[in-house]
Amino acid sequence: MERAVRYARRAWLTAATFALAAAMAGCAPSYPMDTLSDGSDYAQKIHWLYIFVNWIDLVIMLIVVAAAFLAIFWFSTRVGEPGEPSSVTSDLRLEVAWTAIPTLILVFIAVPTIRIIWQTQPYTWPSDALDVKVIAHQWWWEFQYPQLKVETADELHIPADRMVHFELESADVIHSFWIPALGGKRDVVPGQINEITLSATQIGEFYGQCVEFCGTSHANMRLRAFVQSKDDFDKWVKHQLSPPVTPDSGAAAAGAKVFADAPCAICHTVRGISGFSKEYDGAFKAPDLTHFGSRTTLAGSILVNSPQDLAMWIRDPGKVKPGAKMPVLGVRGDDLNDLVVYLESLK
Repeated sequence: MERAVRYARRAWLTAATFALAAAMAGCAPSYPMDTLSDGSDYAQKIHWLYIFVNWIDLVIMLIVVAAAFLAIFWFSTRVGEPGEPSSVTSDLRLEVAWTAIPTLILVFIAVPTIRIIWQTQPYTWPSDALDVKVIAHQWWWEFQYPQLKVETADELHIPADRMVHFELESADVIHSFWIPALGGKRDVVPGQINEITLSATQIGEFYGQCVEFCGTSHANMRLRAFVQSKDDFDKWVKHQLSPPVTPDSGAAAAGAKVFADAPCAICHTVRGISGFSKEYDGAFKAPDLTHFGSRTTLAGSILVNSPQDLAMWIRDPGKVKPGAKMPVLGVRGDDLNDLVVYLESLK
């Protein structure tokens, strides 16, 4: 008897501990990669479906737990009590019920799920939708805006309350594009174009990540999404279309010469000054740096865009991001300082 009491106390203590942990998790602050955010119409639909299915699961769990308790504590034979063998060998009604009920539950879940799949993967979209071409590289993201003639890297800018149509493709291996707050996780496959269509509803900065293992620095393949008001987005586009800064004196001018003389200009583009060389046979395109200084992050969005982090990245990319395709350039001392000044001046 005493042993049974101890086991019961342990069971209740364990249950209480798990309940407390669940409650604390529910009260935790919002995290940058919160999958329960609903910053777009797409994410709102997915969030609704998640809550809907969980309520169904909760009801089923309560019924199963209640039935288990009844079976254990009410209908079970007590020790010392004579048991009477049942004469029932089968019950057609019971067999039909436990086949039909799970089938109905699955149908009840499947119908709204299929409806949301159709809604979030439309075959057509508004004519004024913003087209964004997303190209995944090991290990950074390239964003092209064909309608706007704008190209950037690792930092996605989109306007709020406007339909955005993403075309996703890979330059090398399989990746997966996901910004949890905006929903729409989708694999990015070489030789295939996948699509996402959504309208962001919350203005702010949201974190994203490649979520398909793609090599050594898979975990370092991150991105930022900036959802802006129409006016702020238009200002950003106007700024991106402006020519790059051309320094004529000082450390920035010296850094521009270092940039042109070093291998940087082979892979990186500074519009009107350098461009991705077609003669380069490494088949590797590096991020466009035309307005590099206006970005908040660098190196696949894992470092803050500061002179210190930029110098560290140029000095030894492989140490910062294992497997990085950017080679060690051998730029040191004053040349490195001048190059950093120049790149940071590209606002």
